[in-house]
Amino acid sequence: MTSPSSDSETSRELSDRLAHVRWLAGGTGSGKSTLAHLLADRYDVEVYNGDRAEHSWLTRCTPQRHPRLAAMRGVPPGGMWAGRTAQEVFRAMASLHGETTGFLVEDLLAMPADHIVLVDYFGILPNHLAPLLCRPDQAVFLLPAPPFRQAALGARYADPARARATWGRNDTATMLVKRLTRDALWDEEVRRQADDHRLDTITVDGSTPATDLADQLAARFGLARRT
Repeated sequence: MTSPSSDSETSRELSDRLAHVRWLAGGTGSGKSTLAHLLADRYDVEVYNGDRAEHSWLTRCTPQRHPRLAAMRGVPPGGMWAGRTAQEVFRAMASLHGETTGFLVEDLLAMPADHIVLVDYFGILPNHLAPLLCRPDQAVFLLPAPPFRQAALGARYADPARARATWGRNDTATMLVKRLTRDALWDEEVRRQADDHRLDTITVDGSTPATDLADQLAARFGLARRT
């Protein structure tokens, strides 16, 4: 067992190694991917997409260390949602219990550190992210206003093929209501933990154009324009 002082030293060493990383986290349907694309087009950053990376995590996780993540392997579309309440789905989230954080760190440490990497991923909470930061301005949590999220997810799952890929044969309208409730619980947890760690949250309601918000984030993150 390591001592508290050595734990602190390890955390400082890790945050130093990740000093080139900027984190765009928060809630689903808040426009993180749109903003990440805008930033990648305009600024000298490489985007790390956590949603895509999750597929490799499923092959790397173990039931002993990552029970909730491992439970997702082989589950058909909608299988994690059917027969559960939104609260039960929320409590079963691997990210809520920090099971995804180690994979994020492993992936980021394997990337070149000679330029800024922008993480686009909702599934990390302030409690798990704070030890990875050298400075609070390396991260921001975007949280959508409820009408903004409802419109975004409603448009996303209006595509029948996408709805089937996500929900299987379950009723899309029923699953969407459950999803919105689960996501609201996640947002509440993010806000509470962000306050504890004095990390910033931004409420996204559509009143600020995405291009303007991208420029604000670029200034916050200290990004350089592409030449």
